[in-house]
Amino acid sequence: MKKIVLLTLLAVSLTSFAGKPTAYYFVNSDKTIKMEFNLTAKKTPSYKVFFKDKLVINTSDLGIIREDANFYTGLKIVNVSSPKPIKSAYSMLQGKRKQISYAANQYTVRLQNSTGETIEIIFQLSHDGIALRYHFPETSTAIKKIVEEKTTYNFDATAKAWLQPMSKAKTGWKETNPAYEEHYAMGVPVNTKPAIGEGWVYPALFNSNNTWLLVSEVGLPRDYCGSRLMYNNTSKALQVTFPQKEEVFPNGALNPESTLPWSTPWRIITIGSLKTITESTMGTDLADPSIAMDTSFIKSGLSSWSWVLLKDESVNYETTVKFIDYASKMNWPYCLIDADWDTRIGYDKMKELAVYAKGKNVKLLVWYNSSGSWNSTEYHPKSKLLTHADRDREFTKLADMGIAGIKVDFFGGDGQSMIGYYHDMLTDAAAHKLMVNFHGATLPRGWQRTYPNLVSTEAVKGYEYITFFQDIADLAPSHCSMLPFARNVFDPMDFTPMVLDSIPNITRKTTPAFELALPVLFLSGVQHIAEIPEGMAKMPQYIVDYLKDIPTNWDDSKFIAGYPGKYIVMARKKDNVWHIVGINGENTAKEIEIDLSFVTNAKGFVISENEKGFQQNAVSKSTKLKVTMKPHGGFVVKI
Repeated sequence: MKKIVLLTLLAVSLTSFAGKPTAYYFVNSDKTIKMEFNLTAKKTPSYKVFFKDKLVINTSDLGIIREDANFYTGLKIVNVSSPKPIKSAYSMLQGKRKQISYAANQYTVRLQNSTGETIEIIFQLSHDGIALRYHFPETSTAIKKIVEEKTTYNFDATAKAWLQPMSKAKTGWKETNPAYEEHYAMGVPVNTKPAIGEGWVYPALFNSNNTWLLVSEVGLPRDYCGSRLMYNNTSKALQVTFPQKEEVFPNGALNPESTLPWSTPWRIITIGSLKTITESTMGTDLADPSIAMDTSFIKSGLSSWSWVLLKDESVNYETTVKFIDYASKMNWPYCLIDADWDTRIGYDKMKELAVYAKGKNVKLLVWYNSSGSWNSTEYHPKSKLLTHADRDREFTKLADMGIAGIKVDFFGGDGQSMIGYYHDMLTDAAAHKLMVNFHGATLPRGWQRTYPNLVSTEAVKGYEYITFFQDIADLAPSHCSMLPFARNVFDPMDFTPMVLDSIPNITRKTTPAFELALPVLFLSGVQHIAEIPEGMAKMPQYIVDYLKDIPTNWDDSKFIAGYPGKYIVMARKKDNVWHIVGINGENTAKEIEIDLSFVTNAKGFVISENEKGFQQNAVSKSTKLKVTMKPHGGFVVKI
């Protein structure tokens, strides 16, 4: 009798063990990041993330629901690959680092659904984070449509988040939303619901179990839509979510659709300290490599720009001549001419201006309205870039005139058809050797690597808002102190920084030294400067000289200190020269001590401020530098 009981218990034990899901563990090369992969009771793929053996993301779902097939529940594991080393090296024409190497351990999980169809989930674990994407390996000429992506990020209830709300489509001035132009909610619970009700955009910053994590999306192809994060009350997690129904190119697709084989964009999670976050290049590491193109026409640098402070009436022939002269005097390679130039100046006069600018060693950038019928904007040139034929015709004119690049405004959202429009415009502009700057636009998600002619993108509540509204100017210190930790970590950001003198009808809350730091702190292939000639003429000569030599393509970048929304100190290197800048987002003074032992040259200078204004002092590599940042103040160092 005892023997029968023992055999029965053993059988139950073996059955339970056999029914228990098998966990798979994936690790990066230095074993600091570990991912646990499993199937839930519903046979849904799931994962957990550990950093230095601490749980930082709880059990989270993976999966895709296509219109014709379920790849979310009822799955079985076919096989899990051994780690495959992935290595690549590439160079960037802009951004925080010129020469970049990437190494990761790649794991591929092959799953099969109840009808025998296959999906692969590809994981890559590098020294600074995790990337994952879905791949449909089968071949089919039929169009497949994805209804929902089930990827979630399940943070503990004690975690805090720094998030930018997604705007409601077809709202705002002339129905131009969404444009990634909201202020951040800072240090809020992860289950916080945005007042707008449309979730949160990338990159999204979290602190979980004393670890920082930055969640984003990279390598967005023309056959997928842009996504965002929405808190799912059922799963108690943030879920990857598709665009609002209005976010389409007219008569175009909203959600992803494609033939097979088919890969989704990468979902990336940068993991570690704030130093890890701010120095990471994951946002270009996982982007598609550069298309084959001539890059000789692409030159980074600063640009003068009349519109941001002087508005519409400044778009005329005489003012443009003045701003060309200003750019030339400041040794800046560009001058941007904004909306309505086609009638306020005209094509013939623009040709004259381009010739005049060339004689001053300056090139012109011109504004376009991207939109057709998706908003009611009236600024022009409008509806001239909607088709390949339109773009070819217009870009040929610009190339013949000697125009260096275009600023294209008022896009319509993140639907797949609108994402395709971005790709088409970048491709056609490259063929005509034109640089591109997107405004009123989506986050570029690493496109600057794929299309090196993409020199910048707005996708931020930038300086123009400060010039319009006092309440936004009041938030500028904390807002600017947030951006290097999220929006501007990976992608170029056309904030259009720096007013040293005054803003018409607005009381600026930041000090001049805070403003002076922004062109180095913010990353943008072309940095459009808001200050006008009259304001620059009031500055000490050493300020003017400093601004004549500001790089926008860096060899390296180094995080010194900071906290999201409160303050930041960054160092950036070009050749053997280090630029170190800091801004204070809070209304209390901060003393910063910087060990300069990492710099190359022995001597340089620091520009800070006292009660009388700017002051310049010598600094030496051999001594520690102590700088006091005034409330909402800043400093710059060049050594």
